[in-house]
Amino acid sequence: MLEKQGVAVQRNFELGGNVPHNSLISNQLDVYPEYTGTAYTSILKHKPITDPQAVYDQTKDEYAKNFDLLVSPQLGFANDFAILVRGEVARKNNLKTISDAVPIAREWQAGFGQDFMSREDGYRGFVKAYGFQFSRQPREMDLSLTYRALQSGELDIIAGNSTDGLIPVLDLFQLNDDRHYFPPYQAVYIARNDAVEALSDAFAKLENAISTDDMRKLNYEVDGNKRSPKEVAEKWLSEKFP
Repeated sequence: MLEKQGVAVQRNFELGGNVPHNSLISNQLDVYPEYTGTAYTSILKHKPITDPQAVYDQTKDEYAKNFDLLVSPQLGFANDFAILVRGEVARKNNLKTISDAVPIAREWQAGFGQDFMSREDGYRGFVKAYGFQFSRQPREMDLSLTYRALQSGELDIIAGNSTDGLIPVLDLFQLNDDRHYFPPYQAVYIARNDAVEALSDAFAKLENAISTDDMRKLNYEVDGNKRSPKEVAEKWLSEKFP
C-alpha cells in the first residue's frame, strides 16, 4: 500500500522476540505488525486479562506515554489460541463453544504443543477454567503435527492458532472461548510517530479490513500453495481496494 503511494519500502523479516520493538525505539524501523496480547504482556509486563478492547485501549495509551509510539487501529483479525475439534464432531454434537464440549470430552484424547502445555495461560489454567476431566493424559507433540493428528482421529481436541490456514482445509472447527479464558491477540501495527503521516492512509483503510477467516485463507496460500507473501498480499489488496 505504501509503495502504491510512491513510498520506498525496505522489508526486514524473521525479527523475533522484542527485536522489532527495540528497533523502533532505536529508529532502525518505522513500523511493524504486533499482537495486542504480546505487547500488553511481553513489552508492558502486565498480567494477562481477557477483555480485547481493554487490552487494546491500555496498550495504545501506554505505548504513547512510555515510548512515544503509535498503536494503529485494529486490523480485524486475531491470532488467538484456537481450541479445535473435527468439523464432523462439532456438527454431529452441535458444538459451538468450549463449554459445549466438556460433557462429551471425558473419553477424548487431547493433544497439545509444548508451548501450550507450559505457558501460564495454557493447559493447566484452561482445564481448570472449563472443568475438563480427560480420562487420559494429553499427548504433548509438535504443534504442526497436531492438526493432521486431529483430522485423522488420533486426537480429538487440540490448541492451534486461530489464523492457521489448515483449519478450513482440514475441516476443523474452532470452539468459541465462551468463558473468555485466553488473552486477546488482536493484530495491529506499531509505528514511530514521525512515520505516521506516511502511514495514516493505509492504517485507515486497513481498520477491520481483514477477518480471521480471511487471514486463514491468506496463510494457506503461502503455507499450503507455496505462493510468496508478497504475491498473496498484492492479490488481496487488488481485490479489496480495486
